[in-house]
Amino acid sequence: MTELKETSGGPPAAQASLGLAALIAIVVGSMIGSGIFALPSQMAGSAAPGPLLIGWVITGVGMLMLAFVFQTLAERKPEVDGGVYGYARAGFGNFIGYTAAFGYWASAWMGNVAYLVLLFSTLGYFFPQFEGGTTLPAIISASILLWIVHFMTLRGVQTAAFVNVIVTIAKIVPILTFIAIAIVGFKAGVFTADFWGQHTQIDGNPLGSTMNQVKNMMLVTVWVFIGIEGAAVYSQRAKKRKDVGRATVLGFLAVLALLLAVNFLSYGLMEQAKLAGLADPSMAGLMEQQVGSWGVGFISIGLIVSLLGALIAWVLLCAEILRIPAQEAVMPTVFGRENAHGSPAAALWLTNGCIQVVLILTLFASSSYLGLVLLATSLILLPYLWSAAYQVLLAARGETYGDGQGRSRDLVIGGVALIYAIWLVYAGGLEYLLTGAVAYFVGTILFVWARREKGLQIFTKPEWIIFALVAVAAAFGLFGIVTGDIKVF
Repeated sequence: MTELKETSGGPPAAQASLGLAALIAIVVGSMIGSGIFALPSQMAGSAAPGPLLIGWVITGVGMLMLAFVFQTLAERKPEVDGGVYGYARAGFGNFIGYTAAFGYWASAWMGNVAYLVLLFSTLGYFFPQFEGGTTLPAIISASILLWIVHFMTLRGVQTAAFVNVIVTIAKIVPILTFIAIAIVGFKAGVFTADFWGQHTQIDGNPLGSTMNQVKNMMLVTVWVFIGIEGAAVYSQRAKKRKDVGRATVLGFLAVLALLLAVNFLSYGLMEQAKLAGLADPSMAGLMEQQVGSWGVGFISIGLIVSLLGALIAWVLLCAEILRIPAQEAVMPTVFGRENAHGSPAAALWLTNGCIQVVLILTLFASSSYLGLVLLATSLILLPYLWSAAYQVLLAARGETYGDGQGRSRDLVIGGVALIYAIWLVYAGGLEYLLTGAVAYFVGTILFVWARREKGLQIFTKPEWIIFALVAVAAAFGLFGIVTGDIKVF
């Protein structure tokens, strides 16, 4: 077969219909899901206020640098579309770009399964037949909701984005209500009772050293910040490219402020050991303590709305992260085709079909929510790493920098973000990295399909080496899964 020459131009432009508000809503909507509602007890089980403060400073700086990376790349490389995918491909080639797109896509739809399970588990407060989120009535209802969102998105990205703006506003209301009530009920004596966690025990176990507490709480923060890249993924649909960077930073700062307020105020409402023992969503338990039984229902409704908003945001992101690579011979062409409403229909069908299959599997799997969250988190970390590395590469080469234009700031920002991203990959744990390698290895079928479809070279020599490393890691991962040493769900 005659090999076709790859074109350097980008994909056909999508309709540029998303303004700053819609882009911010995508960032906030994808970041605020379930994590903030469970944050009080999860953090209380990991760290006392002092180590918590240190950990949030480190996390805040690391994630802010990552937000600045997406802002800088959006401004310096406006021709690169697809966010984490586009930056990985531009900096490190087609196969690395593919792994970023596939990892992000797989992470996104697995996270949506987790959201659906928790959504109906929360509805179990009102309807006992949904209790746990994985009963037959819950899975049937979750499937119906999934396909409602699917067909709404098929009607057009703009329609779904508008709904996401409304839902995002609605889900912030209960969080702000909790913060206002927590400010009134805050007791400084409770907050400072054991500031460094030297005496507090959780389930009979001490919290450990300050550094151990810092590390433990930082592991919890990974899940709550996923979605920071949402606007960058939608760069091609933005009315103004500069709004992509603005939306990323503004959305991140808004969510960070909410997380900090919820987390620190909760330590002043209840003793840490009791706080750690609250059932999820722990924010509901705190509201019940402050205002009575109606607080549980109020926060549960807020969580339901929040999860619905996160589901819509992530269905949008799932489809978009397949669409652009498909138009650049990195994913099969079929996933780049849009219907009459401008929605990537095939990408949506594949994504939601995968969600449906795993939803059914949760009827038979144990600990499915936690397992899916951890696996989804580990899959998304490498795309973050490639984006930070690309900024370092641009600044080091001086690419896009004119004569006399300083690069030190961008080198520092990119370097800090890269170090933080490497730490996150390490913190994700070997178990989930190996499981992720299995997913990457199997998913390479789509990359091979796309390259053969266009008559293009499948792997360059360096990419063969990378693929071989993925294959070896996948072999170890598969062995661990078969022997039971690695549990997928």
